[in-house]
Amino acid sequence: MRVIVGVDLGGTNIVVGAVTEDGERVAGLQRRVTMAEQGPDMVVKQIVGAVRESIAQAELVWGSDLELLGIGIGSPGPIDTKRGIVVTSPNLRWTNVPLRALISEIVDLPATLDNDANCAVLGEWWRGAARNARVVVGVTVGTGVGGGFVLDGKIFHGASDVAGEFGHMTIDSTGRRCACGNYGCLEAYASGPAIARRAIESIEAGATSKLLQYVDGDLERITAEEVCRAANDGDTLAQEVVRDTARFLGAGIANLMNICNPEIVVVCGGVTSAGELLFRPLRDEANRRAFRPAAEACRIVPGDLPGTAGVVGAVAAFKLQTTGST
Repeated sequence: MRVIVGVDLGGTNIVVGAVTEDGERVAGLQRRVTMAEQGPDMVVKQIVGAVRESIAQAELVWGSDLELLGIGIGSPGPIDTKRGIVVTSPNLRWTNVPLRALISEIVDLPATLDNDANCAVLGEWWRGAARNARVVVGVTVGTGVGGGFVLDGKIFHGASDVAGEFGHMTIDSTGRRCACGNYGCLEAYASGPAIARRAIESIEAGATSKLLQYVDGDLERITAEEVCRAANDGDTLAQEVVRDTARFLGAGIANLMNICNPEIVVVCGGVTSAGELLFRPLRDEANRRAFRPAAEACRIVPGDLPGTAGVVGAVAAFKLQTTGST
């Protein structure tokens, strides 16, 4: 059986899985803490450990005669795909890290590197909610806000590999400071940490919320996942935070609809667990702001591959970079 290992490197977590060449089956799924604060060497150590364990688990499932073709890696931040370098990543605090070579040399397998959000969108196009659509825009919400374009089955990288950095579109020119150093970026309002921060700020200002019960009164333990959970449980503050997040994302997606005129916009990440509490106001905001022909042509949907879109997409990106097709 021919297998490619997919690596989804995030600012908080790393997810690794062994994927069959056709993208239909995943085995040996591993999840590790990124530990970015300890530097690139520690992150590489975490990735390599997860890759090796994923391969070992896949051999238990599929047999020991696997033919390992290589490793596809998705990483946050602008990427130089030709040289395999993470040019800069605010959430990892990296500059010019040759991640592809570091991983490839240690595990002794060919590797490719692409942006993590590009990979997630490509995964949803290949085997998920946007399967085989011609013009796809994806938005990923995690430690940061990312995104990507898939046009006729290929990632659109732009002139210097930074197409799709949707999280850094300015939605408020005098707004919150973003990790990238700019002010008013979408990421500063709608990323996982930003969602948690807005909830914390409201509680500190005197709002009441069930969120405190979920974290034993420790505000620092509040995450976007807890906010979504509380919103689904009927918590008024959490629902307000989710609605505000939907409006921020809806405004950004409306810009993308007007620029790209996609058939489908796929939203990926843990925030989608809020379900229609997020998607109803998000669609309303996007459709209100976008030109009517763009809105009428486009569906806005959650991803079908929660937890594995980046892994599957990293494998698809490996195939594109090494063979020219998926």
